[in-house]
Amino acid sequence: MKYNIAHLYSCYRRQIKQILLCLLLLQLPACKKFLDVVPDNVATIDNAFTLRLEAEKYLFTCYSYLPNDGDLSSNPALLAGDEFWMVRPYSTSDAPWQIGLGFQSANNIYMSTWNYNFQALRDCNIFLDNVDKVADMRQSEKDRWKAEVMFLKAYYHWMLLRMYGPIPIIDKNLPISSTSEETKVPRVHVDSVVNYITALLDSATINLPGIITDKATELGRITKPIALAIKARILVTAASPLFNGNIEYNGFRNYDGSALFNPAYDAHKWEKAATACKAAIDMCENSGMQLYKFNQLGVTLSDTLTRQMTIRNSVCEEWNPEIIWNNPNSKTYELQRQSMPRLDPARIANEISLGCIAPTMKIAEQFYSDKGVPINEDKTWDYANRYQLRTATKAEGELIQEGYQTVSLHFNREPRFYADLAFDGAVWYMQNGIFHIESKAGQWQTRKNIYDNNVTGYFAKKLVNWKYVIQEGQSIHIEPYSWPVMRLADLYLLYAEALNEQSGPQPDAFKYIDLVRDRAGLKGVQTSWSNYSSQPGKFQTKEGLRQIIQQERLIEFSMEGTRFWDLRRWKRSMEEMNKQVTGWDVEQSDPIFYYRIRTLYRQTFQTRNYFWPLSSWDLLANRKLVQNFGW
Repeated sequence: MKYNIAHLYSCYRRQIKQILLCLLLLQLPACKKFLDVVPDNVATIDNAFTLRLEAEKYLFTCYSYLPNDGDLSSNPALLAGDEFWMVRPYSTSDAPWQIGLGFQSANNIYMSTWNYNFQALRDCNIFLDNVDKVADMRQSEKDRWKAEVMFLKAYYHWMLLRMYGPIPIIDKNLPISSTSEETKVPRVHVDSVVNYITALLDSATINLPGIITDKATELGRITKPIALAIKARILVTAASPLFNGNIEYNGFRNYDGSALFNPAYDAHKWEKAATACKAAIDMCENSGMQLYKFNQLGVTLSDTLTRQMTIRNSVCEEWNPEIIWNNPNSKTYELQRQSMPRLDPARIANEISLGCIAPTMKIAEQFYSDKGVPINEDKTWDYANRYQLRTATKAEGELIQEGYQTVSLHFNREPRFYADLAFDGAVWYMQNGIFHIESKAGQWQTRKNIYDNNVTGYFAKKLVNWKYVIQEGQSIHIEPYSWPVMRLADLYLLYAEALNEQSGPQPDAFKYIDLVRDRAGLKGVQTSWSNYSSQPGKFQTKEGLRQIIQQERLIEFSMEGTRFWDLRRWKRSMEEMNKQVTGWDVEQSDPIFYYRIRTLYRQTFQTRNYFWPLSSWDLLANRKLVQNFGW
């Protein structure tokens, strides 16, 4: 596909290169691993494929388009949904915040990646068309590099599909001699896009390595487990309600009348998804991947803290045995700084840590009780009085500060609640010590300025590496980790979901859910619901197990950017993102007043919000493109 924005893009690209060069020279921790090093001059393309060294630079250019998923301003799944709230975002994170507030419009589009991803596809096609010309490379190496770029080409199509729904397929770059009419390409039916992407992934998988042997220089490069896992995720999404039998998009058609969605539900899509999930699981496990367990040499912790460190480090320990793919272009320095409160009272004047990314009340309430069932279903848990004050005892001292008064909502919760979240009265373990959170007005973690403070009373402990150390003066040591695009636990729950949707509750569905629950310190689904739930037979029906699996995913991957896309594919965003955003009354010092529910905002979500709008400029440039439904 050709674009009429070549001049604008050229200017933009030069600016990006200047920025990247500055970042490289400054050696900032958040720099991308793979930089765009291709010259702007098209005449140099042939030179770029004369030698292996130059071709490798072009390979890294294809990687350079991978999104910065660990950055608040780049990843809409962090701030554009309902998991976090802020008093006021930084200017860099303003765009996703505007989406979360409901201000997205066709005239003012936030976080559009339409042209950026199509440029990525253009560079991928250039690489695939030219890499065989390189003289000083073995054919096996060429085949591997081509497989990596084929994966990237599939992934960039996938990113477009996830954001925009049906898209044009860019299989080949059009020649310069193409007419203006030939450059105008319509959207393609979503099923055709999915089939194209998965076929690319199948072709790529053949020549990808099973594991990375040169870990010093190649971690983050694509492997067979990564390709199969992403294929599984795509096929589960394609089988989900947003893309499978979505009658609300029945009238969404190209100008020639061709349909872009199939309103008829296709159960066979779940069978394909389940098969893909199992193939990916087998590949990952055969490559040595397993659910992470904390076992730090020289560190001895209680069972309670070991469990918390297992849960936290499954995300924050880079390339641990559970990680299928860490995005090498995405470091988490700034994300950790904004997740971490001013933890150490001995250094309370240190303003580097902010803790301003605040998980919302609905996130705190979605975690299970310590019996492994939802708090509103647990027969042993006093749901009606969850906002009543209670004082922590010595026996609870590893989870809540002994003698501290907080609400009953914070007691008798599952291990992931205490590992993922911190709250007023919580205990926070770090490599350099154990700290207590006291966040009412006037206390250690209270507001210190107008904007950069926590607005709900909850902190995202899960996103902070345990080696984050506040040092003397105004310096800190932050252990940045690459953003985990996919963990093995994700595959397990996707497989369980696909099996249940395919044919209802079955042994393997329970097996893979229970693997994740066991790592989190919980009994299996059947045991927990039979003994403790007010709906003991819930897991015995497809509908009931669906609810269980969905809540399990929302808990296991809370604050990892998964909820944003899961709610969309399940078509539950209308349900969840039209609710009030709430938190505690953090301006109060007295517990009686602090622990009052305060409404921060009332979000709005419409059917059209499931996909991003296209800009009027793109619609004018390509008159075969139809605007997304509802915009």
